[in-house]
Amino acid sequence: MLILNSFDEFKEIFRSGKKWIRCKEAIENIENIKENRYYSIGDSLVYMFKTENNIDGLDFEGHRRYMDIHYYLEGSESLELAKKKNLQVKERYSDETDTEYFSGSGEFVNLKSGNLIIIENDEAFKFKDAKNVKKVVLKVTIEDNYFLNK
Repeated sequence: MLILNSFDEFKEIFRSGKKWIRCKEAIENIENIKENRYYSIGDSLVYMFKTENNIDGLDFEGHRRYMDIHYYLEGSESLELAKKKNLQVKERYSDETDTEYFSGSGEFVNLKSGNLIIIENDEAFKFKDAKNVKKVVLKVTIEDNYFLNK
């Protein structure tokens, strides 16, 4: 997990690399897309301008092929995060959805307008206490610039 205080900080740290450039393009494009629908840039990133609050999660959610990036434009939300190795598998990994579910407990992180969080694929998360959230949600492949299975 990496929490940044601003989009400018993200741009400073992740200046190069195709997937990071695509992340910047996606965030800068939110004014041109419909809310709460996924869009893609190439084969390495899908993104959404999310304006619906997440329901508090019962289970931790994890991914293997994609990492999650959430950039908060308005509102606040807490996430409970943990390393997958410290959790118990509740629902085995599905290759079709790139999702697996876990039970257990983790560390709480409070996020607010301006924050950007990168959740690595060895971590799992669940949402808590969303309040008037507007954010950009990006799902970025962990592979460099392509999918290995294509």
